[in-house]
Amino acid sequence: MYHYQNPSDVTIFNWIRESKTIAVVGLSNRQETASYQVAQVMQEAGYKIYPINPKLAGQEILGEKVLAKLGEIEGAVDIVCVFRRSEFLADVAREFLQINAKIFWAQLGLESLEAAQILVDGGCQKIVMNKCLKVEYYNSLQSDI
Repeated sequence: MYHYQNPSDVTIFNWIRESKTIAVVGLSNRQETASYQVAQVMQEAGYKIYPINPKLAGQEILGEKVLAKLGEIEGAVDIVCVFRRSEFLADVAREFLQINAKIFWAQLGLESLEAAQILVDGGCQKIVMNKCLKVEYYNSLQSDI
């Protein structure tokens, strides 16, 4: 049976520092949501944000056009940050593998061994689950690693 474990803090901090673009799957247009707040912080920090939400496709969130799915992104994606319930992570993992993104990131409270297995089988070695991108970003700023 496959066992998933997050990489070290040093590794996660390096991935964040090396990244420039973030696709936010499940980004909400409601400012009180975690997805909106995380995306806003990362955008203000200089990251390019790609909002992914099929229900809001064509609209704008944080000044960026909302796309229905990852496959609609034109350009490279470093991090795919997922705000969908754990039972949907496997589907997002399959879509992730089709766009050649670098890092699969499931937000705090989200984990799926099935998704991790799909990613590893598909050649993805950069996986983070059950961690908040915004928190880890702030931690990386304060780290001297």
